[in-house]
This record gives sequence, structure tokens and C-alpha cells, in this order.
Amino acid sequence: MTTATRQTIDTPDGPFTIIADADAAVIASGWTADIEALLARLAPSARPTELVEGETDAASAVAAYYGGDLTAIESVAVSQTGTDMQRAGWAALREITPGQPLTYAEFAAALGSPSAVRAAASICAKNAPALFVPCHRVLRAGGALGGFAWGVQVKQALLDRESGRSLVG
Repeated sequence: MTTATRQTIDTPDGPFTIIADADAAVIASGWTADIEALLARLAPSARPTELVEGETDAASAVAAYYGGDLTAIESVAVSQTGTDMQRAGWAALREITPGQPLTYAEFAAALGSPSAVRAAASICAKNAPALFVPCHRVLRAGGALGGFAWGVQVKQALLDRESGRSLVG
């Protein structure tokens, strides 16, 4: 039996829920209070068998991020299950500088596979610990938002915050 902790906090972009494993690594997160929606983003083998309400170490990083420290999320441990390419892609997402988003083509090139734009988009789409693995920093060609599991309004708000185009908090 694997036990994980869940915590929902309020943010300017709506409720943000974190699911962290026994080692305090975030396995899933997003702008929802719907636990089932978060669990559905995990591979069945990665889903905890028990969830307990509690405090997570990651919540303070989210509060700091929304307070203006855009790098606070970088030190939060995450745990993701996937292929070697997916894990490399998720690690690369964590290297994208706030306020300097990439296009899917640029992200594919950064992964060493410039022609693998669809694979790069799939890596973003399958990212479960949103915000901590900032897939919102990848855009369509020409700067179009593209999709985002938590809504394009949240994606735009995050990008605006990171570029300094919005009020902090």
C-alpha cells in the first residue's frame, strides 16, 4: 500500500492541489480541487492506494511563487514515471527560464530531436506535477498558447506573471 499526502491551497488562479508521495516528492498537481482529475493524470501503477489530507512541503513553494519568487518551485522534488524520453523531457522543462518560454519546435530541438515536435507536445501533455515541471512554458509556433490541462486562462496568467505583465499574487 502506498500512501500519499494531498493538500489544496488557494491561489490567484484558483484552487491548487498537490499530491506528494511518502518522500515528499510531488507526483501530481494542478489548478483543481478534484482529486480524481489529478489521479487520472498518473499511470495506474503510479497512483497511490491511499490519500491522506495533510500539509506538503511543496505548498510553501507555491505560496512563494505566487508571492513573486518565480524560482521557488525549482527546488521542489518531483517523481514521475515514464519512458526515458519523457523523463528527459520533464527534466528539460524544469530548465526553461521563467519569462522565456519556448515553442514546441524549440523544445524538441532542446531535447536533441528537432523533428519530434509531436513527441515534445506529448511530453508536456503527460506532465502530472504541473507548475513544478513548468510545461506551461512551452507554446505553439508564433506564440499561440496551445492546450493546457488546467485551462488556457491559467496558462496565460502564469506566463504573464513570469514575464512581469501581471501583478504579483
